[in-house]
Amino acid sequence: MTLPRVPLGGTGLCVSRIGLGTAPLGDFYAHLDDHQAIATVEAALAAGITLLDTSPHYGNGLAEHRTGTGLRSVPRDQLVLSTKVGRVMDPHRHGSVAAPARGFVGSLPHAARFDYSYDGTMRSIDQSLLRLGTDRLDLVLIHDVDSWTHGEAMIEARYRQALDGATRALAELKGQGVIAGYGLGLDDHEMAERFLGDADYDVVLLAGRYSLLEQPALATMMPRAQARGTALILGGVFNSGILATGAVPGAKYNYAEAGPDVLDRVARIERICAAHGTALPHAALHFALAHPAVASVVLGAVRPEEVTRNIAALQAEIPSALWADLRGEGLLDPAAPVPD
Repeated sequence: MTLPRVPLGGTGLCVSRIGLGTAPLGDFYAHLDDHQAIATVEAALAAGITLLDTSPHYGNGLAEHRTGTGLRSVPRDQLVLSTKVGRVMDPHRHGSVAAPARGFVGSLPHAARFDYSYDGTMRSIDQSLLRLGTDRLDLVLIHDVDSWTHGEAMIEARYRQALDGATRALAELKGQGVIAGYGLGLDDHEMAERFLGDADYDVVLLAGRYSLLEQPALATMMPRAQARGTALILGGVFNSGILATGAVPGAKYNYAEAGPDVLDRVARIERICAAHGTALPHAALHFALAHPAVASVVLGAVRPEEVTRNIAALQAEIPSALWADLRGEGLLDPAAPVPD
C-alpha cells in the first residue's frame, strides 16, 4: 500500500502523512506481548507507513528494541527512522530491574540518566543503533527539555547543555552525512519556540500542543517554525487518548485522568462531530494534518488492527460544516486552518 507522502522540510526525506509513534511499544500503561508489539510495527510498514518515531525513553529502550526487530522486515532505505537523545542507559545495575519511567509499566533492565552533553548525545546514538539493529538513523531529536520533566531548579542547566552539547553534536553528524536531519521532540511549545530562537533545527516533533482540543502552539510557535523552514511533525494529537476514546470515565489527558473542564469540552466537541456523522478521532486527525506546516502526524498503536484503523481514519470524509459549527461554539481557534 502507498500512503500520501510529503517532503520533510529541507532534509531531503519524504515521509508518509501518518507515522507510527512507538511509545506504547515500550509498555506504556500496559504490558505488551513481544510478538504483538513486533507485529504492529510490521503491519505499519506493510500499510505504507514510512515514518517510525521512537526513543530510548520508551521503556528504557524496550520500544527501540521491538521497533528494530519489526523494521527488519523491509529494506532500510524504504523508511525514515527517528529516535531521540537526552537519556543514556546504564546496563550495569547490580542485577536489579530498573524502575520504569513514569507511565511505563515495563522496561528493559537498564537505568536511565539524563545527559544532553556532546559526549552523552554520541553515546545515546550508539546505544540506539545497537538496540534498533541498524547502521544509521535518519532523524535524531533532542527529547523532553522542559520544566515538567526536569523541574524549575534544573531546566536552565538542561537547556544550556542541550543547546551547547546535543545541538552541536547533531549538527556535526548532519554535516558529516551521518544523519539527514535533527531537531526537537517536545511537549512544551514555549520551549520549542525558545530553541528555535537560539539555533537552527530541521524538524520539531511537538506532542499535544496542537490538537482539536487545544491549539496553544498556533499563535507564535508554529509561525516561527514556518519562517525558519523547520518542518513540523505532530504527536499526541489525541491528547493522551481522550480525543480517541471521547469523554468517558477515566479518559486520559496529558498522561493523567482528565479533569471535569476537559471532559466537558471534549463532550461538546464530540456532540458536534456526532451531529455530522463523524467519529471524534477522525476529526482530530484531519484537523491536525490541515495546518500547512505539518508534514506528518505520528499515531501510536499496540495491535495491527489499530494500524488499520488509523489508515482508515486518514481516508475518512469530514463535512466542512463540522468546522464551522466548532468555531461557532467557540471550540476552535478562528485562526486555525481546517481541511478544505
